[in-house]
Amino acid sequence: MKRNIVLSAVLTIVLFSLVYSNCYAQSNLQEAKKAIAASNAIYFQSFAKNDSAIFVDRYAENCLIMLPNAPAMKGHKGALEFFGVAYNNIGLRDGKFTTTEVYGLGNGYVVEEGFWQSFDKNNKLFDNGKFLVLWKKTAKGWKMFRDSFSSDRKVQ
Repeated sequence: MKRNIVLSAVLTIVLFSLVYSNCYAQSNLQEAKKAIAASNAIYFQSFAKNDSAIFVDRYAENCLIMLPNAPAMKGHKGALEFFGVAYNNIGLRDGKFTTTEVYGLGNGYVVEEGFWQSFDKNNKLFDNGKFLVLWKKTAKGWKMFRDSFSSDRKVQ
């Protein structure tokens, strides 16, 4: 009899723990989704305002921006360099992210996947493609930790 009571108590605790951890994980995923949407909403303002600080603040201090056909750009210094190239050399002035999915990985990481569009100073679409971003929860909030993207345009 005592054995059944102890077994029942242990099973109850295990089930409660599983339900609680699942609810906690879902809560963290919802928090991450909201933070990602907020960050994405102001990302391209950095180019419209020529304000690299807005851009750099989207990224974790130890981030990697993994461009196609180029070495990865590291940290905030790399993010600042990327901003300068995109603004000055490419002419990026606006854009749009369309998130198609956010996956919870646990331990303060989520992955976002989606599509992007880039516009010039005349609001003309000049490039578009897809992306994967590994987000990391930092002391300063959710930040892009690994950013990888590629164009859908054919190489000429």
